[in-house]
Amino acid sequence: MRRIADNISEIRERIHAFEQRYQRPADAVKLLAVSKKQPEALIREAFAAGQRDFGENYLQEAEEKITALADLEINWHFIGPIQSNKTRSIARLCQWVHSVDRLKIARRLSDQRDPALPPLNICIQVNLSGEDSKSGVDPSATEELCRQVAALPNLAVRGLMSIPAAETDFQRQRAQFQRLATRFYRLQESFPQFDTLSMGMSNDFEAAIAEGSTMVRLGTALFGPRI
Repeated sequence: MRRIADNISEIRERIHAFEQRYQRPADAVKLLAVSKKQPEALIREAFAAGQRDFGENYLQEAEEKITALADLEINWHFIGPIQSNKTRSIARLCQWVHSVDRLKIARRLSDQRDPALPPLNICIQVNLSGEDSKSGVDPSATEELCRQVAALPNLAVRGLMSIPAAETDFQRQRAQFQRLATRFYRLQESFPQFDTLSMGMSNDFEAAIAEGSTMVRLGTALFGPRI
């Protein structure tokens, strides 16, 4: 098996190449390592290779890893659907949440975030495809939700996230990401603090970078198939 360090190096080289190909600024795109269902040893290996941002989808698994890896200065991102009874732990343990799609969840995160901690960084999840199986706010309601969440203490609204419908055609991938990017740039006029466009995964991150992603969420490309 290839070492995680080799995978990270290769992925970073590809990201830099895509930045150049699509005339993005150097280092405009951050790599978020999606570590769900990956063992702690591989996360330590990735950390040793310079990776600092890791994303988890399931709270119980995240709690176990965050506790076991507390000796490492990791930025933990929660990227999965959020139930109301999970918000207290997420607010306590994580630095980022990418999957806020309703005000109730945002309020709970704000209320349960220790004011002594830095504000919890929030991305609003948008359901671009309208699929019932996907979480996310309807695109037409995105701006209002951003306004409501931005008014809450202990949170810092940083931008948007989406998981588009699976698509293998490159131009169709770009078209989906372009819809989110267009909305993001429009919202930046009202929310100048917006600096994060979280879109792109292992199978479509080139198209996401082409359309303006600032953070790609890669799991399989870094760690291989999940255990």
